Amino acid sequence: MSTALRLLILPIAPVLLAACSTLPATPAGSTATLALLETTDLHANVLSYDYYKLQNEPSIGLERTAALIARARSEFPNNLLLDNGDTIQGTALADYQALVKPLACDQTLAIYKAMNLLKVDGGGIGNHEFNYGLAFLSQVTGNRFDVDSVDAARPRCAGPQFPQVLANVYSVKSGKPLFAPYHIIDKPITAVGADGKIMTSTVKVGIISFAPPTIMSWDKRWLEGRVYTQGVRETAEKFIPQMRARGAELVVAISHGGLDNSPYSPTMENGNYYLSQVPGVDAMLIGHSHQLFPNATSTVPQFNLPGVDKVKGLVNGVPTVMANLWGKHLGVIGLRLRHDGKHWVIDKAQTTVEARGIQNADKSYVQPDPAIATLVATEHAATIAYVQTPVGSTDFRMSTYFADVGDISAIEVVNQAQADYLAAYVKANLPQYAHLPVLSMSSPFKSGSAGVTDYTDVKAGNVALNNAADLYLYPNALYGVKLTGAELKAWLEHSARRFNTIDPDKAAPQELINAAHPSYNFDTITSVDVRYEIDVTQAPGQRIKGLTYKGKAVDGQQEFLIATNNYRASGGGNFPGLDGSKTVLASPDNNRELLIAYITREKSLTRIKNGAARSWRFARVATKGPVVFHTAPNVLELAKAAGIDNVMLLKADDGAGKGFALYQFDLSK
Repeated sequence: MSTALRLLILPIAPVLLAACSTLPATPAGSTATLALLETTDLHANVLSYDYYKLQNEPSIGLERTAALIARARSEFPNNLLLDNGDTIQGTALADYQALVKPLACDQTLAIYKAMNLLKVDGGGIGNHEFNYGLAFLSQVTGNRFDVDSVDAARPRCAGPQFPQVLANVYSVKSGKPLFAPYHIIDKPITAVGADGKIMTSTVKVGIISFAPPTIMSWDKRWLEGRVYTQGVRETAEKFIPQMRARGAELVVAISHGGLDNSPYSPTMENGNYYLSQVPGVDAMLIGHSHQLFPNATSTVPQFNLPGVDKVKGLVNGVPTVMANLWGKHLGVIGLRLRHDGKHWVIDKAQTTVEARGIQNADKSYVQPDPAIATLVATEHAATIAYVQTPVGSTDFRMSTYFADVGDISAIEVVNQAQADYLAAYVKANLPQYAHLPVLSMSSPFKSGSAGVTDYTDVKAGNVALNNAADLYLYPNALYGVKLTGAELKAWLEHSARRFNTIDPDKAAPQELINAAHPSYNFDTITSVDVRYEIDVTQAPGQRIKGLTYKGKAVDGQQEFLIATNNYRASGGGNFPGLDGSKTVLASPDNNRELLIAYITREKSLTRIKNGAARSWRFARVATKGPVVFHTAPNVLELAKAAGIDNVMLLKADDGAGKGFALYQFDLSK
């Protein structure tokens, strides 16, 4: 290694930093590397701990991502650590700090305390930042929002010690962005001059952030009439020229969304395919989809679009990274820079993109940064004490290991609580709907997407608050919608996209589950009054057969009230007909809280009363080859306990290296 290169990886001397403001002009031909380090979708996973199972979970946690950050910083002394959003919601710790014992104005969220310790340079805002309302978001980010529902006279509260930006969410009252739309970071760097000598310079990096415009549907109860959104593309076209005019040499788009090349719309959820085509975008840090990019083996449709290079990490030529979720990965874009005599510009041919995981090649995990656990010890202990509060008991195990093949043990009690709430509300407040049948829809929120431990699993015995949070993962509000029988069937048809189309004549193994349709969009009814079949040999949209209510075929014009959540009722998941217009009840009450209240009233849950009303079955069909699916190992007895006797274990280890087992499902039974 040359002397120049060895010097390039040494830490920057403080004296050089102090002299940045008086640095001589950077000569043309100088080179440097600047690493953009991305965290995304941390969802308040500060520690490697599962508050639902009350046990350590080494596969997650910012305290372990910290090791990757330290390693990347030693490799790339010139670096910026940037967060993509969906940061403050997602664990019992987050709910405790937002809903149970809300922070005082001078206190900082545990996740932000950890990020401050790691010296994050900047952050964006995701959709889940809005889940607790604008007043809470205003407080914990240390911003004054000029919107209704936020006390403008309240003093500015403690927030993170790094700039947060958001360009496409505006105040209705002022017409101005809710956050600063962008920020320009004057980043001191070491570089190599054209003569081979080490030198110091500064690169002006502009960061701009975008949230999914669909927040207006998902959190309508908090946002309607208070804020509005603009599309990702036109917002970028508006602000990037301003950033350049103010000296930004590089523009980094921190956009909380994935990729979608369907026709552009200002309201589209995943607009980054089009954002990449806006002139002036030098790099993209993306998220929201909870996926890994680049990933050469990915079969996810968004990473197999024209112009997307899933090996090199390019979207229409723009270096792009998505670092999974929960601190499992760190995105690393190594921008190779060359100075043209006026500005630093990117050499895209030499730029590298990768996502580094906290799991080592031997399946062990990197060690956590102990300073983070110390920093949030008080909040952590208080959350554990809170979630252990018992509210009832169950005589059966409620889990989602086999939810995809019919086990409703962890779903029915949620549906019962939702339907009970909606029926009582209608009786007391909406007598015009009292004659309509009340049903409920819910889904298996956790079904292995984040790893082999990512399943709801509530053991028989006491049911505590943490178990209720495991059964209902999100802080949604209960909504009621009025639908016709035809619309109900369309809802179920969309849910059935969870399954691949099975060819009965194919001898080779066929995967049952369509991973592109997440389990939280697999809504099911659990009612003794409703029956239907899902025929997976048919194309999507033609799978629901024999839909009946109380033994009679559901008529297309027949009307129902259906309990669901604000996310689904307002368009989340793109279910046909669910666009907010069918809502008859927008409750202020949280689904999880009403579930807790229901279990508290019931006191004792039983399999017969609360875990056996399975409304759907697969249509029977004989297949020449095996139909297979993957779930956790050593749980086959749970399928049998749920009455699902046509499942067989094929391999205790499916060979993919992630700890899943391979099972066969016999569709003929």
